Amino acid sequence: MWIRSLHTYGRLIKFSHTVFALPFALAAALLAHRHTPLTAKTLFWIVVAMAGARSAAMGFNRLVDRRFDALNPRTASRPSVTGEISTRAMTLLVVLSSAVFVASAAMLGDLCLKLSLPCLAVLFLYSYTKRFTAWSHLVLGFAIGLAPVGAWIAVTGTMDWGILLLSAALMTYIAGFDILYACQDVDFDTSAGLHSLPSRWGIQKALAFSSALHVTTAASLAGLGLAFDLGGLFFALLAVISGLLFLEHRMVRPDRLEAIPVAFFHVNSVVSVLLFLAVWLDLRLS
Repeated sequence: MWIRSLHTYGRLIKFSHTVFALPFALAAALLAHRHTPLTAKTLFWIVVAMAGARSAAMGFNRLVDRRFDALNPRTASRPSVTGEISTRAMTLLVVLSSAVFVASAAMLGDLCLKLSLPCLAVLFLYSYTKRFTAWSHLVLGFAIGLAPVGAWIAVTGTMDWGILLLSAALMTYIAGFDILYACQDVDFDTSAGLHSLPSRWGIQKALAFSSALHVTTAASLAGLGLAFDLGGLFFALLAVISGLLFLEHRMVRPDRLEAIPVAFFHVNSVVSVLLFLAVWLDLRLS
């Protein structure tokens, strides 16, 4: 029974999607290790903090969006809509996950603790942005893009402007594929009065903007490699990442939106893992 409940909660918050952002945070921690030793304890609390923040953000999103999710055929089967998970249970999930995140931040140092509540506020804000702005994708990217900065501060206790290049890469990467994902809901968003770039500009222009964001992702990662003096292996894998992003945009076209789930779930998860491997292997072998 508990396995079924765990699976249901996993479906609610799409826990598997953690693979999109976690590798970026771990890559930041590895880069920080060059300045300050990364201990197993710090690594553990970084992972717990990431899981807590994401669970809180997704649980909150499902809680406040359940009315819209019930009307959208694509999301009508979510546990938050079908009643598999009650409103009370979702609220408890958000509260407990938020507490886990704040407690983990406290274990990572005073600065992380001070930044934890503003970070949660940004994560929660995203859930309301589709109600008033078509730029909600960038808000989502910004919120998730805080992860590398947080991981860097967790290891070093200080800020380094170079790590913002990794945050910029994650921000544009997330925002770019969120635009692709939103193309599935153009008709619903329009009828429900929700805002997105595909519903505002049309799918073709939105796809072009998504492509521009992913070009920025690749450029930011190249800048990261230069800023941290990474070697040829990093740039070789960056070429593979760039190729995958190009493939993603070749797969998804205005007349081929059925390819979005494959591009979203498979290509993007490989990109994130490759980014971590690029940093880890380069630092290990250099």
